[in-house]
Amino acid sequence: VQLQASGGGLVQAGGSLRLSCAASGDIFSINGMGWYRQAPGKQRELVADITSSGRTNYADSVKGRFAISRDYAKKTVYLQMNSLKPEDTAVYYCNSDIGTVASGFVALGYWGQGTLVTVSS
Repeated sequence: VQLQASGGGLVQAGGSLRLSCAASGDIFSINGMGWYRQAPGKQRELVADITSSGRTNYADSVKGRFAISRDYAKKTVYLQMNSLKPEDTAVYYCNSDIGTVASGFVALGYWGQGTLVTVSS
């Protein structure tokens, strides 16, 4: 199983970016999917996640500015980031609970490789 994240880059404050993360491999089921971020010198933190039924959850710092969504057919989770601030600068990682035949259909957590988002002031 692989999670391939993309969409990061350099943007000015107030701008927007859209991150994507596609899951591939011998996947039987995908439960929750989410985005985390880690800024230099800080711990990794949850940004947003979405359950298999579409229920969403956001960190207080991004509520009203970010929106998480998923495409079940494409096995992809998205993070639309608007009104970006310099404090949003971080490496963004996608995470997903995925069940496979090899795991006995038990959902295990997988991480993507991270994509860097830099917001200039």
